[in-house]
Amino acid sequence: MHKKLLKLAAAALALCLAIPTAGAVTTNDDGEIMIRVGLASSYYHNATGELEAAHLENEDGYGAGYRFGYYDSNLDFVELGYTDRRTTQIAVLKSDNLWYGYSSSLSKYTYGSSINSDILVGCYHVLVDEGFRDFEDAQDVAEDYEDGFVAYIDGEYQVRAGSFETKEDALRYGESGEVVGTSSYGLTVVETGTDHILFQYDQGSGTKLAVQPGVDGAGETRTWFSNYHYRGGFEYFRRTGGNVTVVNVLTLEDYVNGVICYEMGPTWPLEALKAQAVCARTYALRNMGTHSSYGFDICNSTYCQVYRGMGNGSASYSPSETSMRAVAETEGLVVTYNGKLAETPYSASFGGASEDAYYVWGSDTTNTYPYLCGVEDPYETYDSSWTVSYTASELEKRLQSYGYGTSTSLDYLELEYSELGNVIAVTIHWKNGQTNSIYPSGSKAIRSVFNVSSIRFTVNGVTVNGSGKSLSSRSSTRSTSGSDLNVNGKPVDSLDDMYVISGSGTISPIEENPYVISGSGTVSALDDLDQGGSTGGGSSGGSNQGGGTVTVSGSSYVFEGAGYGHQIGMSQWGANAMAKQGFDFEDIVTFYYPGVKVTRY
Repeated sequence: MHKKLLKLAAAALALCLAIPTAGAVTTNDDGEIMIRVGLASSYYHNATGELEAAHLENEDGYGAGYRFGYYDSNLDFVELGYTDRRTTQIAVLKSDNLWYGYSSSLSKYTYGSSINSDILVGCYHVLVDEGFRDFEDAQDVAEDYEDGFVAYIDGEYQVRAGSFETKEDALRYGESGEVVGTSSYGLTVVETGTDHILFQYDQGSGTKLAVQPGVDGAGETRTWFSNYHYRGGFEYFRRTGGNVTVVNVLTLEDYVNGVICYEMGPTWPLEALKAQAVCARTYALRNMGTHSSYGFDICNSTYCQVYRGMGNGSASYSPSETSMRAVAETEGLVVTYNGKLAETPYSASFGGASEDAYYVWGSDTTNTYPYLCGVEDPYETYDSSWTVSYTASELEKRLQSYGYGTSTSLDYLELEYSELGNVIAVTIHWKNGQTNSIYPSGSKAIRSVFNVSSIRFTVNGVTVNGSGKSLSSRSSTRSTSGSDLNVNGKPVDSLDDMYVISGSGTISPIEENPYVISGSGTVSALDDLDQGGSTGGGSSGGSNQGGGTVTVSGSSYVFEGAGYGHQIGMSQWGANAMAKQGFDFEDIVTFYYPGVKVTRY
């Protein structure tokens, strides 16, 4: 049995704190925190840009039909209109002339301005009547026309008919009425694959159409969008009067469900998934409103957190029973430091040790992020080793592509290591005497420039010489004089008259032939321990624990390392290993973020 790193009292977990966030937290009428997630936007961190047409499809068994309206200031849905439950597929279009057909550029059937097709949703219509009291009254009149539909324009209901490419075509419609269109911010909802308009919405700039699946009031709705299905509803708007931005609007807890199974494996150990859930929830609250200028709170890419809703239908890429249990059992729990939300970055693997944010971000870790300090990781057993090789000529050309040494040739590299064995600076020395220094962060970061997976590596196997420190702790007191054990900084040759103290405070003499157990579960005789054994599982990647500087030159440059990611915060594979060794999620969180607490928001 191992002793827990830290156990918070149950009373501490029940304590609710007023925790400030980057943006204002919005709570609906049910008291649930709501969040807007950008799914399609001009913001470059979204994989899908703004769209001419955004398609939705009801998932079988989770409601039917659609409701149209808007979200109020509390992000409660306000209904303006609806479809019947027979309509399962819709598309929200910008109010231009769009044809339905196959798009070669997108490799799918959709609506677009450049598609050659006979199915046109035109931007000109005939105004039949206006000033209706409610949707039902307008819908009754619209049904008298074969191609009539309800529009909500500038705060009132109208009935319109037809969709025409030109104003002249609309004038030939044959019905009395004024020819109308919408502004550059108008949106049209159609039944997918047809020119049948279901609803039209135009409240000018700054307004958003909300679509909520399930007219029958299903308790849980799931709707397909862009090959993934999502809980909650959607917002559509034309931020600059161009194409359509798509935003998923849902509760914070549903959002966390749509994060952790993609940031971790959906079948990973429960306690690891709980740690991920707490970190993901904390990140969301701390960064709420980061992208408000684009109309949403958080993006759905790795720049924020990977978010794919309820998945793509496959068990391997969807929330699992275990991942949803992890969210439910940690509901409302966040990571705090001094009563405020902590910054909770994480990455796949550290390869042996994380790093101080000071060296990676250039942040004041003493005052701003004291809990983002590097820690040795004795738990991670995942083999995250990697190798990247260059000839001298290849490396020279790569560096020159980044604007370095364009008029000279490469002489040698100078690598500076932190005490934890991570590369915190690489200085390029050129034969004309020019130098360039590259650091872990910035537009030209070490990982990008050298195309490596982490900052934990050696080049050509060159290690720090003369440091006198091993691959154990940066504060190691292991003797280098032949003794296996130090006490108070002095080597000890015998265990006679020595005692141990247990976690409960019991003092006992050390028995003959004592054994120790490592964090990874390895049991060894105490006198078998060597000085300076490798930490961090099996993938330390030749790191230079203890810090120092090396220089490397030659006809080739071989980068050998371990780890994947930015090296700050929590290692996901380390969390996996800790969970398998019996640590709970609080142990995991407080190990990787020393000094933090887990509490309720």
